[in-house]
Amino acid sequence: MRIAVNTRLLLKGKLEGIGWFTFETLRRITRENPEHEFIFIFDRPYNPDYIFAKNVTAVVVGPQARHPFLFYIWFDFVIPRVLKKHKADIFVSPDGYLSRRTKVPQLAVIHDINFVHRPEDLPWLIARYYNYFFPRFARIAKRIATVSFYSKEDITRSFKIDYDKIDVVYDGINQIYEPLEPETKRKIREKYTGGAEYFLFVGALHPRKNVGGLLKAFDGFKLETKSAIKLLIVGGEMHKTGEIFETYDNLRFKSDVIFTGRISTEELRDIFGAALALTFVPFFEGFGIPVVEAMSAGVPVICSNTTSIPEVGGNAVLYADPMKTCQITDAMIQMAGDEELRKSLIEKGFIQKSRFSWDQTASLLWASINRTLQ
Repeated sequence: MRIAVNTRLLLKGKLEGIGWFTFETLRRITRENPEHEFIFIFDRPYNPDYIFAKNVTAVVVGPQARHPFLFYIWFDFVIPRVLKKHKADIFVSPDGYLSRRTKVPQLAVIHDINFVHRPEDLPWLIARYYNYFFPRFARIAKRIATVSFYSKEDITRSFKIDYDKIDVVYDGINQIYEPLEPETKRKIREKYTGGAEYFLFVGALHPRKNVGGLLKAFDGFKLETKSAIKLLIVGGEMHKTGEIFETYDNLRFKSDVIFTGRISTEELRDIFGAALALTFVPFFEGFGIPVVEAMSAGVPVICSNTTSIPEVGGNAVLYADPMKTCQITDAMIQMAGDEELRKSLIEKGFIQKSRFSWDQTASLLWASINRTLQ
């Protein structure tokens, strides 16, 4: 079987959520299925680290698809030629984009459809592209995979897609996250916060992530408690970050907020392990990988009570309504002041996170690939 895969998001040092999904699943699938040939399609020069096995052939074809007009050209005109040339039996797209000009069976991994519910969070042209094309991609896909039952139901309802056409393929968790020794935690806190305990946010700086609301909630926490705890925000800028930094500029306790920008996986492992708690309160998530990463690191979690997150967090987190800053503040006060609560959530988190692994993700995606060919 010749399996062609859209690997344009495998970018060395720049892996985001979908990029990690692509990396972790394909690394396992290619190595565990040596009898099949995989064609990895890149839109720019690739790093050889992403050619995971001898049964992988890399193809580089432009233009670099990083703009709606170039998405259209790459997927509707370039991809069909590659699929035909390599006689592909299936096209797998981990970021959900498909070609409307091929008869090759296609599997779209649509992680979530936040753009349907929150188009204002995106630049106008990108929001318009997503809302025009993704319903069409969903209809032409032979099968769809998604990362939670919430997203499965959302895609079914919003795009009028047969529920049985969609497979749930939960995200996994990087095994590098684990509890740290007290002395290691002390050194990490010294490095990043001058030795202070800290709440942690991990994710892109994007309106959907509600970083502005988190900043306001933290300011309220500081005012109420006079605590020395800081807030560490890890992640790169994406769309419409002006409001985030405007909120930051107006904080009373902005000197206690630290932005790290994008960091390496090894640095993130350390920062997770030394956190007092993860504070992850987005308005919309298809899964929420930081929640299970924190659980794996032995760190308690405050998170949103919306969309897919209760499915991922179960009974192992402290929930807050992301629309109500006061609830986030109250959760921070409760988390900071109650050591027994933190211990209880950590214990429950170890149980909850065992539901998720990249081995399982890869196995489920491989099953979805095979269903697409039936």
